[in-house]
Amino acid sequence: MSDKAPTDIKFHQKSQKLEVVFDDISYQLSAEYLRVFSPSAEVRGHGGGPLKLVTEKKQVKIVNLTPVGHYAIQITFDDGHDSGLYTWQTFRELGDNFESNWAEYEARLAKEGGSRDVKALYKKVE
Repeated sequence: MSDKAPTDIKFHQKSQKLEVVFDDISYQLSAEYLRVFSPSAEVRGHGGGPLKLVTEKKQVKIVNLTPVGHYAIQITFDDGHDSGLYTWQTFRELGDNFESNWAEYEARLAKEGGSRDVKALYKKVE
């Protein structure tokens, strides 16, 4: 797996997608996808165990992108999450494995009763 730097990175604010362009391929990764597959210890764990199931992030937004050296970006989301560094290799892995990652994520949501949508804090009384 290559850790070569992207040739371009563009943030599309309206669609909340981060476009990461390498010499041979480009990816458009949604804020939700980047958030639920964050490389942080909060999501990935400290010991390499299973990923924590992050729910209710369908509407999450990227509020800041901070370059870290010549090897990564720190992403700040509007839910306050800002830990974990998205290295060039991380972007490659997330892009290359999008379909299988997303299918597994949706299966876990269904199995564990999670939701992509924020749950209402109140119930409508009729």
